Amino acid sequence: MAYVSNADIQALLGTAATIELTDDAGSGTINASILTTARIGAEGEANSYFATRYRVPVELSNEAEVAAVIQTFVLDLAVYRLHSRKPPIPDDIVRRRQEAVAWLSRVADGRVRLPSIALLQDNDAAGLIGKATGPTRTMTRESLDDI
Repeated sequence: MAYVSNADIQALLGTAATIELTDDAGSGTINASILTTARIGAEGEANSYFATRYRVPVELSNEAEVAAVIQTFVLDLAVYRLHSRKPPIPDDIVRRRQEAVAWLSRVADGRVRLPSIALLQDNDAAGLIGKATGPTRTMTRESLDDI
């Protein structure tokens, strides 16, 4: 499942900029292969963060809010990848990528939860979380401070 399409990237950049960033042969047309490589790389990068918390790819079909947030950041990553092929990279593109990576890092760390009406699927590969059971500890750091 793709978070964005090549057409989404082209709509964001505009046709002229997309041609400029992908047309290595000088044909005056968009190189769909380069565009697809940037898109798939951006989606893979996003999934590498999501996979720490959620099953990937994140299901977006019934979650317009989640889809909008993820699509925005994946587009920023894809646009950066295209610009990085032909430096210098504009400052606003670098800033938007940094913001996307910072947000994805917060999702991976659990400091940000994806907005969702329904509970998103947790990543089964994340493993089990152990919990202590048994009686309460009688010797603690605080109780030893009085001695």
